[in-house]
Amino acid sequence: MHETYSLKEKWRQFLMVLLPILISQLALFSMTFADTIMSGHASPTDLAGVAIGASLWTPIQAGLTGILMAVMPMVAQMIGAQRKDQVPYTVMQALYLGVAIAIGVLIVGGLALEPVLNSMQLESDVRHIARGFLHAIAIGIVPLFLYTVIRCFIDALGETRITMFITLLSLPINVVLNYALIFGNFGLPRLGGIGAGYASALTYWCILLISLVVVQRVQPFTDFGVFRKFYRVSMSAWKELLKLGLPIGFSIFFEVSIFAAVTLFMSEYSTITIAAHQAAMNFASFIYMVPLSISMALTIVVGFEVGAKRFRDAKQYSYLGIGIATGLALLFGTGLLLFNRQVAGFYTTDIEVLELTQHFLMYSILFLISDAVAAPIQGILRGYKDVTVTFIVALVSYWVIGLPLGYVLAQYTSLAAFGYWIGLITGLAAGAIFLFGRLLSLQKRMIRSVS
Repeated sequence: MHETYSLKEKWRQFLMVLLPILISQLALFSMTFADTIMSGHASPTDLAGVAIGASLWTPIQAGLTGILMAVMPMVAQMIGAQRKDQVPYTVMQALYLGVAIAIGVLIVGGLALEPVLNSMQLESDVRHIARGFLHAIAIGIVPLFLYTVIRCFIDALGETRITMFITLLSLPINVVLNYALIFGNFGLPRLGGIGAGYASALTYWCILLISLVVVQRVQPFTDFGVFRKFYRVSMSAWKELLKLGLPIGFSIFFEVSIFAAVTLFMSEYSTITIAAHQAAMNFASFIYMVPLSISMALTIVVGFEVGAKRFRDAKQYSYLGIGIATGLALLFGTGLLLFNRQVAGFYTTDIEVLELTQHFLMYSILFLISDAVAAPIQGILRGYKDVTVTFIVALVSYWVIGLPLGYVLAQYTSLAAFGYWIGLITGLAAGAIFLFGRLLSLQKRMIRSVS
């Protein structure tokens, strides 16, 4: 990345950072989609087992990899401040921390998995698939966490095209492994849903090895010599990483887990309602990749400018990103208003599920608009390394406002299942307002400090 002097230059640089991230996120979403679809073709039991296993693993994985995402704003600020010599040390300490977190997950997971599965009212075959899926994916926990650190290092330099290529390369690897291990092709045993876990784990190892080769042999990463020098484990460095990373991780965990919680509450409704809810939520999650990608790009460019103490430039990037996200949300919302039946038709041909999915999709439009403000601001604040408020807002907006309000509306009004969506939308909108106020206050203080 480089210093920019006009809005046109900022627009060009921001798009160069954003577009590869967006493609990467869509590819990652496609991998999860492939796991689900291919497991479903194996059998309903395999699909149910993978769904249970994924619902247990995804919030934990998202939260813990979120901790390691602290590397991105830290390195971006170092680059902006011309302190490149500090980057290798920070990256290596983050890699050590990633291994430590992975070991902790394996130990805790080994002790807690059976009690958790036994506490759930599952058929024995579904429990077996879920257990096997989680045992299989555990093989890939260490490489997943290490790759997260390396990806953040690569992205923080603005070289997001590299991670895009790595992710796009991993997509066919994952699909082929799923095809081989789920269905027993190429002379391999038929493992069903458990095979999806092994496929994901092996894919994590592949992308880690590819990223290590890239960092060792491709410019500009070779200039940093990340692996040339041995660094001892530093508790003070871990403390700095955790001080920034824990609020990021918990924010992501609260956001991801709230949707799992709503899905569990939905289990009291009919199969048609659950299916429609899942279809609409899946589409909303797909569209969320856009503001999420903008958020990640903003962390990089804002962190770069903040590190150089160019706070007015950081502010310009902030509103550029929010403006793009809001404009796209309005465009997608209009598209949903006009073509909601066609979108619902992607998921089902059952007329009852189709009509109910259309209703849920109307509520998802409000999701899009709130996310278009909240997600970019989260990325901006991470660029400033201001993460504690984001963590508190995530906790309050989702778990104090959104879920309780949704429960009350669902249980005590005629809204029924739609009440949960209204609760989540209200919580998300409240969070967006709180975060916007925090951003205005922070930007004024930063600009005043250099005036």
